[in-house]
Amino acid sequence: MKSLANEFFVNMEAGARQHQREHAERYRLVVNGIANDYDIAAQVSIIDEMIVSGASALVIAPSDSKAIVPAAVRARRAGLFVVNIDNRFDPAVLSQYSAKIPFVGPDNRAGAAKVGAVLAAQLKAGDQVAVLEGVTTADNSIQRRNGLLDAAHAAGLDVVTVQSGEWDQTKADALTSAILISHPNLKAVMCANDAMALGAAAAVGRSARASQVKVSGFDNISAIRPLLLSGAVTATADQHGGELAVFGIEYALQALAGGTDFPDRMTPVDLVDGATLAGQG
Repeated sequence: MKSLANEFFVNMEAGARQHQREHAERYRLVVNGIANDYDIAAQVSIIDEMIVSGASALVIAPSDSKAIVPAAVRARRAGLFVVNIDNRFDPAVLSQYSAKIPFVGPDNRAGAAKVGAVLAAQLKAGDQVAVLEGVTTADNSIQRRNGLLDAAHAAGLDVVTVQSGEWDQTKADALTSAILISHPNLKAVMCANDAMALGAAAAVGRSARASQVKVSGFDNISAIRPLLLSGAVTATADQHGGELAVFGIEYALQALAGGTDFPDRMTPVDLVDGATLAGQG
């Protein structure tokens, strides 16, 4: 996985471990994560360790959609069945290696567009918004950015800046603080994950415009839910990280049992806002 400092991947690990406990006779699980979401070298090193260890399958949420492909292909050629989850490998790079690695994950663009549409409905045409994307070379960041832009453009909003918070709360806080100064008429910050939404909401909350600037996220981590209930964050999306890991593991088990047909598989992504959570309560 990517960074286990990110609650989304903590939940992913929990889902994987629960599945393994329920199917202990079928497989042994080894869980690895990296220090931060963009430590490509560390993730490549882990892949190579798994090859040497004699692993049978590799389920990976790559830190980068392009730079991790050579290592994943190396694992595939070493005999491991590889499943790509969460962040899709770049098809053009896979094609360069004549490799096919199935993707199991959500439609990030559609999910982000749902979140963006909820936020946009609370604004009016011409209002200024900023977009904070994740790591710029990651496909899920690109797709979420595009989904947020789809929603903003459909509502006639003015996107004044698109900047990379690299999925990081602290960086998003600093970026948002600077954006609020640069754009005194800003009405919203649309974020490609909840960690960045937490940072953006903190910056907005410290400003004199806390009631004027809206924030949205993506991932539905537990830390974002009080902000959804209070209205500090307008909406997020739940892509069910724990289930996502299980879908990948099940694909790998099918392959190891002799399966042959493994197309890409789209997984659920659901809108979550304060009303959703209040209804659950």
